[in-house]
Amino acid sequence: MSDAPTLLVMKFGGTNMGDARAIRHSAYLAGRSLKEGVKVVVVVSAMSGVTNQLLNIAEAAEKGDIAHANDQIAALRTRHFTAAQDLGAAPDAETVREIRELLETLRQAVYGVYLLRELTPRSRDLIVAFGERLSAPLMALALETSTLRAHHLTGGQAGIVTDSHFGSARPLGTAAGRIRDRLSGLLGAGLTPVVAGFMGETEKGAITTLGRGGTDYSATIIGAALHADEVWAWKDVDGVMSADPRSVRGAQNIAQLSYGEVMELAYFGAKVLHPLAVTPLQDAGIPLRVKSAADPEFAGTLVTTQAAGDGAHPVKAVTAIKGVSIINVSGAGILGVPDVVADLFAALARENITLLMVSQSSSMSNVSLVILGSDEERTLAALTPPMGGRQLQVDVQRGVAVLAIVGAGMRGTKGVSARLFSALAGDDINILMISQGSSELNISVAIEGEDVERATRTVHSAFGLDAPVSEIAGQAGIQ
Repeated sequence: MSDAPTLLVMKFGGTNMGDARAIRHSAYLAGRSLKEGVKVVVVVSAMSGVTNQLLNIAEAAEKGDIAHANDQIAALRTRHFTAAQDLGAAPDAETVREIRELLETLRQAVYGVYLLRELTPRSRDLIVAFGERLSAPLMALALETSTLRAHHLTGGQAGIVTDSHFGSARPLGTAAGRIRDRLSGLLGAGLTPVVAGFMGETEKGAITTLGRGGTDYSATIIGAALHADEVWAWKDVDGVMSADPRSVRGAQNIAQLSYGEVMELAYFGAKVLHPLAVTPLQDAGIPLRVKSAADPEFAGTLVTTQAAGDGAHPVKAVTAIKGVSIINVSGAGILGVPDVVADLFAALARENITLLMVSQSSSMSNVSLVILGSDEERTLAALTPPMGGRQLQVDVQRGVAVLAIVGAGMRGTKGVSARLFSALAGDDINILMISQGSSELNISVAIEGEDVERATRTVHSAFGLDAPVSEIAGQAGIQ
């Protein structure tokens, strides 16, 4: 933006909240803008690895292994107390007392799961949200020790009111007004709100979570509600990359993406943002910047309404989702019956199952659905009862991956599909399914999971996305 921002929402991920040193650096990044007179709302993730640890604790309690659960809670206590101490908190400080009380509440919630031997979606959300609830006081402490006034809140306290879809909750229409009411006063009083990301609450006060990576979503919900100038997502990478740099050595940072492009990338496996993160920003046209905490002067990736034009590179990125399954639905009961697909979709929607790809044969005798492998059991259960009295044959193909190419420049550009298929065929990679939307923002293919790393490198190179050799050498520190 040409004018200097007056209000920013800054999100810090798990790596940037990993220990006292990382938290102190994150507070420094927020403080740079605060000291320039910019108002900042800080949104934080749990400390790195804590969400998985909390899931492990919840599952151990459900299985009756309360000793393991308690050992893990003790490890969380040590880690968070150590961080508080390293940030300058005395043993009797308010931050330490808050962390102690939160951990006791967590212990009670876990013990309830152990007694019932039942882990419901609601109790799982309650437990995993403790990660952000524990990290927010640490960030507030780090800001305060830098002589910056701060006040931490849970997502619900910040006004993020959601529906009751525990595990993948969505904000209600009333959330924006509540967020403005609850955060504007703090900002006006010169306080920096520190909001626990990833979580909200229902109208009745039950804690919900927004899905893995949901702290991005929290930040953009808040940014849209407050009409922020920009939302900055601080990461441990340089921005959105043209491929996963762990798989593709020549992956490059993408300077600019449209909202639509970044949603496609996130949906098809790019880990840098929550798939719904940009949706609250679209109507207001609020930019999102993905920035590197290690190199704050680097521009990173700017996400706006318009895609950056590059006729030479209609494809901007290659991404992949591993561990998916293909569900093939066939049988005489499906042939020529127009409402079968509607019934299939309705059955899956009731179970809140996400479809990655859908394909139907021209004879209407077969429908293929690509789902996450973790959803396979629920999908099969949803499709097992006869629908409308029709008996259907349901088969599963496991060990599949979905590879997608994304770029607004594909729209109207001839030969993109041919180049994709030729590259895969030239590397002897078999295509199991193909999908292309009418928006022409992506083309996705299902392939064998064992081929996905090789396929990603092949396609990335075929579309000329590899960084120059000199640039790769520089990134690796090679002289």
